[in-house]
Amino acid sequence: MALALVVDDDRSMRFLVEKSLEEIQVKVTAASTAKEGLSLISAQRPDVVLLDIMLPDRSGLEVLRDIQAIDRRLPVIFVTSDNDSGTAIEAMHLGAYDYIFKPLDILQLNRLVQNAITSRQLMNVPVALAADLEARPDGKSFVGHSPEMLEVFKVIGRVAAQNVPVLIRGESGTGKELAAQALYQHSHRCDGPFIAINCAALPDTLLESELFGHEKGSFTGADRRRVGKFEQCDGGTILLDEVGDMALVVQGKVLRLLQDQRFERLGGNEVISTDVRIIAATNRPLEQMVADKTFRADLFYRLNGITISLPPLRSRRDDIPLLLKYFLSQSKSMLNKPHVEGLSPECLEILSRYDWPGNVREMQSVVQQAVLNSIGPIIIPEFLPRELTCPTRVDSAASEAGPAILAPVTVETSPAPVTNGQSLGDIGPFIEQRLLEKSTNLSTEVIEHVEYYLYTRVLEATNGNQSQAAEILGVTRGKIRDRIKAFNISIEKRVRNVTDPED
Repeated sequence: MALALVVDDDRSMRFLVEKSLEEIQVKVTAASTAKEGLSLISAQRPDVVLLDIMLPDRSGLEVLRDIQAIDRRLPVIFVTSDNDSGTAIEAMHLGAYDYIFKPLDILQLNRLVQNAITSRQLMNVPVALAADLEARPDGKSFVGHSPEMLEVFKVIGRVAAQNVPVLIRGESGTGKELAAQALYQHSHRCDGPFIAINCAALPDTLLESELFGHEKGSFTGADRRRVGKFEQCDGGTILLDEVGDMALVVQGKVLRLLQDQRFERLGGNEVISTDVRIIAATNRPLEQMVADKTFRADLFYRLNGITISLPPLRSRRDDIPLLLKYFLSQSKSMLNKPHVEGLSPECLEILSRYDWPGNVREMQSVVQQAVLNSIGPIIIPEFLPRELTCPTRVDSAASEAGPAILAPVTVETSPAPVTNGQSLGDIGPFIEQRLLEKSTNLSTEVIEHVEYYLYTRVLEATNGNQSQAAEILGVTRGKIRDRIKAFNISIEKRVRNVTDPED
């Protein structure tokens, strides 16, 4: 469990933080003075620190310098009751991870702490470019001996030390963030910050503010100046994940930053200089997007100076046994199941023949579920997720063009609509059937069942227009694409699940 240290002389504030972070399974230890807090950092090695600006014995800014002397990569989130954001901005310039104002916004606090812990893990865990199955079973290593992966390792080794932008391409789940970590950790910027931003997870205006910051009054709700990630990441590396989802107006500002290492905050006119290396990642066809004028050609050429292409798992099947062994070791340790010895021959056969449309990330999840379900030393097919042992595949001769597609776990492919506040018409039979089948994940299955109907119905109503569907549902375009892939929704003249029978 991750550990957070809160340093604040207000006992009620320490209590509030502890109760808030319990909701995200983060353990909290507390100190009321700077001296006590520094002692706890040395003794307990927390994953994130929440630090009050004004402490009884010292200034929080002074404490930040001492924290950096102990552990340069420990993220520090400042907490302040001062309405003037000048002090917090100074803290950001000194290397703080972020800041939050009192009274605390619990949702914002939890989000910041989760992001900070993720950043801590990204900066702390070395990426092994060789397949060392025993050294670090943490899911953060590249594993593979295939010629395709050896070429990836070589490219990373050649370009990591070069101060140039890198574009990482590959299907979802192939390890693009791991490649970015390797580039960062083997570069001369490894002592600086590393920040990953998912461009598909934020609306356009919020993404622009997150990257470049904003001035007070620049938009509704901007009641204070905010420092953006490019300014905060000065001297470090920033990963723009899902860069193909970036709006054109944001693309223009990123292009200028790549060219001049200068930018302006949203709503401001002050030119700010920074020194940041940009790594971009995408699974989208940027060349086609350039032709469709949805992605700037000049930005594409800037990002595409060095390209690392990660192969899908189905193209490096020789690595499947290595990866299975690696994730088995990781899952045994994480789930505290040392009695698990390995896979039965039948289980290994199923996993070796599977096409892994979700690539390495899907394999990690499957092995983890199998270890969790296991009740003996040998993992047999019964312990695998149901989709792998009872798949409904698309009857298509085009399997050579891509992986087979698995149908979602549903009783019927056309759920009855929601009317008068009642549940979906087939939820009852669906739940009863899953109970008979002794489901151990019923809550998630019911949620997915309802989501399947919701997303299919909205896409049908918008004639497959994903932007309109995202607006109606109040989610990002990236979320729409994620659900389309997860539920195997095919957008043609009408919206249907790919496993539905033809008319």
